[in-house]
Amino acid sequence: MLRNLRVVVPVLVVVGCLGWLASWVVETTAWRWMVNDAVSRSQVALGGARDGLLASWRRGDRDALGRQLAALTHESPIAWALLCTADLERVAQTRDYPTEFGCASVGARSRLAVPGAPRGRWSWRPWSGLEQLEGERVQVTAEPVKEDGRTFGVAVLVQRMGYAERRVARLEDFIAIFFGLIGLFGAIGALQGYRFFWRDWTDELRRMLGGKASRPEFHPLLQDVQELVSQLADESQDGGGPVCTPERLRQTLRRHLRGEKILVVANREPYIHDRAPNGEIVVRHPASGLVTALEPVMRACSGVWIAHGSGTADRETADRRGRLSAPPGESAYTLRRIWLSKEEEQGFYFGFANEGLWPLCHLAHARPIFRKADWEHYRKVNQRFADAVCEEAEGPDPIVLVQDYHFALAPRMIRERLPGATILSFWHIPWPHAEQIAICPWYAELLEGLLGSSILGFHIQLHCNNFLEAADRYLEARVDRERMGVVLGGRATLVRPYPISIEWPPRWLADSPPVNECRRSVFQELGLREGMLLGVGVDRLDYTKGIEERFLAVERLLEREARFRGRFVFAQLGAPSRSTIPRYQQMNDEIDQVASRINRRFGGPGYKPIQLLRQHHEPPTVFRYYRAADLCSVSSLHDGMNLVAKEFVAARDDCRGVLVLSPFTGAARELTEALLANPYDVDRSSAALAAALDMPVAEQEARMKAMRRFLGEFNVYRWAERMLVDAARNRLAGRLSERLREAARAS
Repeated sequence: MLRNLRVVVPVLVVVGCLGWLASWVVETTAWRWMVNDAVSRSQVALGGARDGLLASWRRGDRDALGRQLAALTHESPIAWALLCTADLERVAQTRDYPTEFGCASVGARSRLAVPGAPRGRWSWRPWSGLEQLEGERVQVTAEPVKEDGRTFGVAVLVQRMGYAERRVARLEDFIAIFFGLIGLFGAIGALQGYRFFWRDWTDELRRMLGGKASRPEFHPLLQDVQELVSQLADESQDGGGPVCTPERLRQTLRRHLRGEKILVVANREPYIHDRAPNGEIVVRHPASGLVTALEPVMRACSGVWIAHGSGTADRETADRRGRLSAPPGESAYTLRRIWLSKEEEQGFYFGFANEGLWPLCHLAHARPIFRKADWEHYRKVNQRFADAVCEEAEGPDPIVLVQDYHFALAPRMIRERLPGATILSFWHIPWPHAEQIAICPWYAELLEGLLGSSILGFHIQLHCNNFLEAADRYLEARVDRERMGVVLGGRATLVRPYPISIEWPPRWLADSPPVNECRRSVFQELGLREGMLLGVGVDRLDYTKGIEERFLAVERLLEREARFRGRFVFAQLGAPSRSTIPRYQQMNDEIDQVASRINRRFGGPGYKPIQLLRQHHEPPTVFRYYRAADLCSVSSLHDGMNLVAKEFVAARDDCRGVLVLSPFTGAARELTEALLANPYDVDRSSAALAAALDMPVAEQEARMKAMRRFLGEFNVYRWAERMLVDAARNRLAGRLSERLREAARAS
């Protein structure tokens, strides 16, 4: 018995000490992570609201400040918020704000004011601390609110940390159980080992610890541990937390790609300069999902955006090389404009790209048209853009983002001149089935051109699968479906799904009026009475967007539900698009006829159920309509992603409104709380509109909160970060392979 205790007791003592140490380490580390996460959450929330707070502060509008503080605490762990002047005087606070953390109290606790400085000219520093409030831990974060070096005051955000205490307690319970089981089984194992094979076991242990023998079976375990440590380090360096911000994207670029500038190739430019009728030059934001997604990334990363200069005043606002700083009035990145003749624009853009590839890739029942002359223009324009990339590149291995179906040939053209370039091509529209792509007479050239990319991205896995099938069927290439790659001519291209998203929070939301003001102004513009219901659609006027089907659903709704007649209005914001193409002219005539017929049938004095607003609308106007609407209908017949759906959700910080979404969009795979309705099924679509208009407020809030949480985490910065990190890994692997080849040749 005594001999057994000599074996068991030391094991239990060692395990107990390890358990105590592990519990202390886990508790300390967990609290540090929780506190850091709370501070980061406060900084992100305050950063998103900063511009709005400053605007209201300058106006002296304390009511607006109070509403903005309430919005900060509306759907986040932040429980209370307070604004103080530089002299520690309260400006605004949320309801039930705890007096323990008032302006003077926080100033004294944090010592934000530098002693000896004149009153009103203190030098403020950020501060955070873990405090007690009525027996519960709270995290208090104080951040100075500054603009151009001037300190307006300080914002204090208080978060409840009860959830952290519960999580840490569960961790401690788990550790106690875990080490208790280890102690039990360790004691039993030690006792058995002592009895049966003590000498052999200790000899083997000494040999392992002494490094005299190698145990290959341990290598995978060590590799897994190393990868886990590396992953945790990456997350720590990225700033932690799920939300990807512009600063985190910049850090990713600096760490993985040495802070290199990015070259973007896109047909659409982010800012268009047009000459107004009065002779003044105005700046327009194009109605483009690509621009909506990519422009915030360029603001964060810097570089050169190479695009077709299509504005009537574009030449006047650029230098002799077509270059200018962007955004207007800032210098976040450079816009390089390429000038096309009328013949080139007609053949490249309107011809091959939009009469050929666009209907080929969309299942919207339009016959693709391919002409040899259009193909020649397409090839020549792709070469001109590839040449511009080589001119703008600052070294032999630049990072190039080639955007969309306008430039399928450019990746290979760039690769021929810059073999070391890291080329990421992103195809923003659906990629068709293998049989369908072969309709194009030059399908092989398109496939080979895209396979000049290092990485080829699509919105969803289905489009990746379709591309791999086409490459396997039509090219002499090796397709690896397990690793999702294609090897052509000895060079590998990875094929990956990267679901695109939007800026979060959208910058247009910062200056947007409150929802009730948006609703009042929109109702006044449309001539609607108080108490009426408003649906909204926002699209380019394109036959793939299902606008006619959307109007037919409204008509069926008014047929079946008399209670909505005279009460429900659908406003369609339609930006004119490609109006020189016959199919688009036909589509415009058709939706005019349908809208007129519905208005004659159900309209009356002062009431038009369909209001078609055919003109370009700037983003602030679009967001105003989003915020005023009871529902938003996205009825695309076929779409790659559709960012209108995501913009509507992002605009509704009041968590009201309902999204009615086509299942034929990429967004339907992510925004699962939307009401899905097949646009071809008019009865089901009208039923979805009725369900949206009848939906209780509580259900609207639950659905909208879930979608907003998703978009906050999977925003456009995370989309860009994933592609850039994959590009960095691809570049590193390529360099290692080249070194191995050089070493093999040298030997």
